[in-house]
Amino acid sequence: MNRGAFVRSISTILGLVACAPGLLPFSAPAQPATTGASGTLTVMSYNLKFGSTNPPNAWPQRRPLMRELIEKVAPDVFGTQEGLYAQLQDIAADLPAFQWIGMGRDGGSRGEFMAVFYRTARLEPLAFDHFWLSDTPEVIGSKTWGPKLARMVTWVKFRDRQTKQEFFFVNTHFDHQVQAAREKSAQLIRERVAAFDPKLPVLLVGDFNAAAGSNKAYVMLTEDKFFTDTWTTARERVNDGIGSFNGFKALQKGGPRIDWILSRGDVAADHIEIVTFSRDGQFPSDHCPVVAKLRLGTIP
Repeated sequence: MNRGAFVRSISTILGLVACAPGLLPFSAPAQPATTGASGTLTVMSYNLKFGSTNPPNAWPQRRPLMRELIEKVAPDVFGTQEGLYAQLQDIAADLPAFQWIGMGRDGGSRGEFMAVFYRTARLEPLAFDHFWLSDTPEVIGSKTWGPKLARMVTWVKFRDRQTKQEFFFVNTHFDHQVQAAREKSAQLIRERVAAFDPKLPVLLVGDFNAAAGSNKAYVMLTEDKFFTDTWTTARERVNDGIGSFNGFKALQKGGPRIDWILSRGDVAADHIEIVTFSRDGQFPSDHCPVVAKLRLGTIP
């Protein structure tokens, strides 16, 4: 088989497995690795706000701002919440250095995604999967525990091309109304992550719809040091005391931090920031992204 036929065959198989035509995690051409300081990995969690075409804050109006913000932050990997399939395809078109992995929470390309974008020059995906935050995690679109909407997790096992370190990246979006569902979700994620290879670091990102430090779902994830909140351990914090939800209106001084980057295993946080970028009063999303500079596999 010639090389072109081989690549097309692999891409076809992966597209069928991933259940979405935007997913080609292994087919990107080889590129030179990025050169972060001492192997630093830039990680972001960002609720995109689903891509409505209705004003105000319509997606066509926000799209160029989203591109500008992401290019300025220059993440190596980021988890998104609420993105719709067409919206994610727009972001992928705007950011050709990235590929993405995901599935709609209602199956295939339907509903909101917990998409994982990664810089192909830096990261190689080794495996990925999805599960739903319910009593039947393998059932697509399933919901129990009282929420009106299905909630889910997308995870990817990566190899860092620069450092050769492997790690798990887990992305989720907890329910916005039912506290019991948030707590059940936290417990399920703990159980699933506990089954990962214990030698590898884990990064858990998402919109948890819960205040860090006080909500019981946060306590359940971080108690007995199962996960560590990189916000609390980072050597440098920027925009401390600002809530991560802006509502397209204004920054919330003293507001809750509901978007988190948690870690498990050998992870050191050098810097973390709630990015408050806007232009002419327009935010790219109703959330501010959280961005961390992390070192995996090395604790000083």
